[in-house]
Formats: sequence, structure tokens, C-alpha cells
Amino acid sequence: MYKEIAVENFTTIPQAVLAGANRIELNDNLAVGGTTPSTGVLQETTKYLQEKSIPLVEMIRPRGGNFVYNDLELKMMEADLFEAQKLGVDAVAFGALTITGELDEDAMEQLIAASSGMQIVFHMAFDDIPNEKQHDAIDWLVEHDVDRILTHGGPLNIDIHETLDHIKDTIKYADGRIDVLPGGGVTYENCDEIASKLDVKELHGTRLIDLA
Repeated sequence: MYKEIAVENFTTIPQAVLAGANRIELNDNLAVGGTTPSTGVLQETTKYLQEKSIPLVEMIRPRGGNFVYNDLELKMMEADLFEAQKLGVDAVAFGALTITGELDEDAMEQLIAASSGMQIVFHMAFDDIPNEKQHDAIDWLVEHDVDRILTHGGPLNIDIHETLDHIKDTIKYADGRIDVLPGGGVTYENCDEIASKLDVKELHGTRLIDLA
């Protein structure tokens, strides 16, 4: 099982790596779903994980709330992406939507262009896209060489066991063209069961490893 652990700041990273984390997603402010970490935290995390040969995903999100961004916010995200590039970050996670819940294609193209050389993850903004528009979104992300989609299969306040069928549909439609990474409510207690039901080998979560 390949386990991507979402962490807030640097504090728990050494412990997570020792406990078997295969990849780290670095955030600030997980209480709002994760925002962009500070440059200082990012520098130290990148250096530490490169020494351990553990891939790093950086969350690129200037604030909590929705995923509809104005030009100034996109400029900030672009600057954060260039900084990630300079530091040698392996992957970046972002998502931009229109007010009607479709992909903001112009914003996405701008952010993808600034991500050259890094893997790109479309994060759980995917779950804010209406179900009937998600297949079109997958096609667009595939065409623009996005590497994976992080999804809970529905709103985060719904237990992941109730969204498994929708995640299965997403995986089936993606058909290996783009990786689908289930997350949100996946823990070290239920991860084997969820992986088995979805027939996946990668999972994402804050509690995928028992750090007690």
C-alpha cells in the first residue's frame, strides 16, 4: 500500500517517514482543507525529504473557502509554483473552478504552465464539480497532462464508505489515463478495506499511519 500522508507544517514529518509514509503532502491550515505552506517550512521540508528520498507534494492554495480565484490570487499561486520549482518540489496540488463549478480552464492553463517539471495533482476541488460534469473535467485534465486527481467522491462531511461507488465510477472512467487518489476519511484503521473495495494501491489521508 502506497500511503500519501497530508501534514500541517514540518512537525510530524520525521515521525511519519519513520512510520512508513511513502509520500508527503505539505499544507498549512488543514482545518480549512489545507493552504500553501510558508517558504521557510517548505525549504526545510524539501531538504529533509530529498535526503530521505521521499516525494513531496506541495499544496498551492492561497486561502480556505471556494476554489474560484481572482487574478491577484492566481498571481500569488503562480509565484508559489515558481518557488516550488526552484526548490525541487516533486509535485504540486491545486484546482481552480468557475462560479458554476466547472474547471476554470484559463486559470488552470496558467497554473499548469507555471508547474513545468513537477507532477500536477488536481486536488479535492474535483468534488465541487457537479457529478454530471466530472467526466468532461477528467478528459480535460488528461489532455493537459495532469498526473492525478485527489477525490473523496463527494462532500467531505459524507463518510467515505458512502462515496465508494462514485469513486469507483471515477476510476473506471479515468481508465488508467490519469491516476485517481482516494482520500478524506481514510485512516490506518480502514485503509485496507477501502483499498480492497476500490482495487487501488494508493491512498491519501492525515491519519493513514498511526502516529500515536
